[in-house]
Amino acid sequence: MHILHLNQHFASREGSFTTRSYEFSRLLQDRGHRVTVLCGRSNRSGLPSQSGKLVDEYNIDGIRVLSLNVSYNQNMNYGRRMLSFIWFMVLACWIAPRQQQVDVILAASTPLTIAVPAIWTSLITRKPFIFEVRDLWPEVPIGLGILRNRVLIFLARTLEYITYHCARHIIALSPGMKEGILQRASVANKVTVIPSSCDNELFDVPHKAGRQFRADHPQFMTRPLVLYAGAFGFVNNLSYFIHLAHYTYRLDPDIGFLMIGDGAEAEKLRQLATDLGILNQNLWILPSMPKHQMPSVLSAVTIATSIFLNTPVMWSNSANKFFDALAAGKPVAINYQGWQADILRETGAGLVMNAEEPAKAATQLVEALHDSDWLVQAGQVAKRLARERFARESLVNTLEQVLLDAKLGEELIRLESNDGIVHIR
Repeated sequence: MHILHLNQHFASREGSFTTRSYEFSRLLQDRGHRVTVLCGRSNRSGLPSQSGKLVDEYNIDGIRVLSLNVSYNQNMNYGRRMLSFIWFMVLACWIAPRQQQVDVILAASTPLTIAVPAIWTSLITRKPFIFEVRDLWPEVPIGLGILRNRVLIFLARTLEYITYHCARHIIALSPGMKEGILQRASVANKVTVIPSSCDNELFDVPHKAGRQFRADHPQFMTRPLVLYAGAFGFVNNLSYFIHLAHYTYRLDPDIGFLMIGDGAEAEKLRQLATDLGILNQNLWILPSMPKHQMPSVLSAVTIATSIFLNTPVMWSNSANKFFDALAAGKPVAINYQGWQADILRETGAGLVMNAEEPAKAATQLVEALHDSDWLVQAGQVAKRLARERFARESLVNTLEQVLLDAKLGEELIRLESNDGIVHIR
């Protein structure tokens, strides 16, 4: 089976974007399938240095990657991001239908505009289209007040509705996303939940890897260390994390906080930490790191966090950092409700912090960090969840079956249309 995978934000383990597309593509290739990825360009993708050509082609661990000359980075304002999305949509509409012998098309949002070249290619090639919903667009930007123009909202909701009905199948990354999809379209029979997954082999590193990371950063010494690694954007609400570090400093100055990443809010956050007097005291900020370096970082920390704005529209997210922490066997602390909070409460794999008052959250966090028995038990539960419920090696089987069913369904439709009889092969 040849899969054409459209994902503007594709990244390998050399990059610092989510590697979901890379990891699943790699495993699908191991099962004998062929994957062609159509993506954009970013300094966080981990792809080799790129030329000025319209399309660069790479072989990334056997995956054919076509990188279109469309730039994107986390520091762009929303206007520039929209231009990037539209330009990628236009180029992909030209490039995607020209790929040979494709059996099925898989398109991953965000942005929602990725659906346009997927639908167009499906119509031209008469191949089935699978849509993967990684964020509920346009619900998230509307709920956050980012998308306000009534005309744009109407157009976005129309595209969302058309996409759900044109897709042969829809993949949602969480139960909440599935509910959101079903509120917008009557497609209950064609939605499958495949959450963000745990790359257990990647994060199964010896303890000496964490010790080496601390040795390379002596400011951390042997202190308990709380990690945030990811985008420094508006929705990530990292002022909460910095205030959390500030209040924790008052309770126990020996507890350290580490932020790794970059984004539009980076300078603002650094200034806030400076104003509060904690930058390089109990809080340190490091630049984004390639995914393959993160296992050593997580091995070194005591608790990992996932932080977002406290709004219900974000509760259905499927944060990769949450699952990376599980894979590393680390307790997870989050500041939002939803299905991930339910998992932590049901299993004891982490901590749901007070979202409104960082001072109270700091008290929760300090109590957890001082409870060595809880830290050990929560870490063990996290690792068990990673292996038994969220292992990518298992979840790829579900994705493979969705793709195969779509391919078979299209073949049966074609056979029926040719002679009026459905042939089961």
